[in-house]
Amino acid sequence: MIESSDLRVRRIPLNHGAGQMPALGFGTLIPDPAVTITATRDALQAGFRHFDCAERYGNEREVGSALQAALAAGEIAREDIFVTTKVWNSNHRPERVELAFRASLERLGLNYLDLYLVHTPFAFQPGDDQDPRDQNGNVLYDHDVTLLDTWKAMETLVDHGKCRAIGLSDIGLDDLKPIYESARIQPAVVQVESHPYLPEAELLEFCNEKGIVFLAFAPLGHGIKPGLLEDPVISAIAARAGKTPAQVLLAWAVQRGTAVLTTPRTAARARENFDISALPEDALDEINRIQTRQRLNQVVKTGIPGFIAKGA
Repeated sequence: MIESSDLRVRRIPLNHGAGQMPALGFGTLIPDPAVTITATRDALQAGFRHFDCAERYGNEREVGSALQAALAAGEIAREDIFVTTKVWNSNHRPERVELAFRASLERLGLNYLDLYLVHTPFAFQPGDDQDPRDQNGNVLYDHDVTLLDTWKAMETLVDHGKCRAIGLSDIGLDDLKPIYESARIQPAVVQVESHPYLPEAELLEFCNEKGIVFLAFAPLGHGIKPGLLEDPVISAIAARAGKTPAQVLLAWAVQRGTAVLTTPRTAARARENFDISALPEDALDEINRIQTRQRLNQVVKTGIPGFIAKGA
């Protein structure tokens, strides 16, 4: 049974936080500052109201500029948009978490965040260098802080009222479970790579059981070719439905109960990616039967995001 034919406006309540997350979100991992501004503006105009940012992306100020312009023009109200950002690995020590949070808030030009995520469960050497390495090029990890230490500092942000919900990104089930079990404020959201080649069924099942929103990134395969957008099953469904492969993949993600992030960089692509509608059950079944398995980003093993260029 299809819940609604209009997936574009679906919102998912946060059981461990305040508010509702729009299921269809705009990811802001865009290296070029000028393109970040125009793409964020175009996403707003296309209908996106969920914006996913990160300290590590290096463009919070540009995203904030586009959002502030729309707010000032009266095109949107603050309560209409859902804004997320993330604390980077070099700021995992509890005394650094709030400083990082406030810096992100200032760059975005906002007075509160809807969601703050731990970008990865890996702590790097603390400091201003986001990619600390030794003389052999190996990442310098911080072994004197645990993920639970960082999480407790995240909980304090919620206590102070400037952050409505907290969660985790790039994390596997084995690392998520102990945090969930030990937390005073449980994770509201878990953001991970997920698509038909990496459905993460076990993690999704756990999130559904615990009332955690499962937020998928790289739903279109991050543009890697050949890949999801060229998959014959996806292409055939798109042809039958009169939709593009991208629209099929995004609809599948929302219909399986997850939220999803996409990063269109042009106005036309933003309109395309927002214009999704429900697929019939047989199409969903076909997608679920795809046997290909592929992880595109190994960040879950190292804490080093494969989609971000070094020095970005």
